[in-house]
Amino acid sequence: MIFSSSKKFIFFAVPKTGTHAVREVLRPLLGREDWEQQMLTGQMLSPVPEIAAIGHGHVSYQQLVDTVGQDRVASCFSFAIVRHPIDRFMSVCAFLARTDPSYSEDPVGWAKRAFGFERFRQRVLVRPQSELLTNDNGELALSFIGRYEQLDNDLNLICRELGAPFAQLNRRNVTSNKKPEIYRDIDFLREVETFYTDDFNLLGYDRS
Repeated sequence: MIFSSSKKFIFFAVPKTGTHAVREVLRPLLGREDWEQQMLTGQMLSPVPEIAAIGHGHVSYQQLVDTVGQDRVASCFSFAIVRHPIDRFMSVCAFLARTDPSYSEDPVGWAKRAFGFERFRQRVLVRPQSELLTNDNGELALSFIGRYEQLDNDLNLICRELGAPFAQLNRRNVTSNKKPEIYRDIDFLREVETFYTDDFNLLGYDRS
């Protein structure tokens, strides 16, 4: 997450949607009173204790509202980047398995076994991305939601809104593992699609 009081914007960081490349573009805009929370490339915690205690940078809209208040959040231009639920899931699996040598032997089997564990399904990286972007009524609550599939274009729309120069994206935190091609396992694919029902319904992505 990035919270800019000086520029009146909030960036909600959805896992595996190019967030670190987006952060690089946004950081030069920040003033002294602004803050960022992320843990992957060095610990950066919010000065707000309740947010810092979350322990990672994927803070939800409702968590922020509950902490700093609806009016303060509503006064800012809020945005996030989202990704096709299945493609993001496959990317998450490849990322989480980056230190597991057994993954390369059977990426789809690894994903199926991992998905069978409730603890895995409850990880913030795995949870439906819409959970980070909705209010208590289950409605999308952000000013703008861009798409990973057209990241350059949508990030420049964000920059235009913020009065910032057009962005030159550098790809960051790219996972070297091959993604598990779960499209080949129709039963498992349908199970994952069901898990991400809210993402498909709210974010406008088509099922396979």
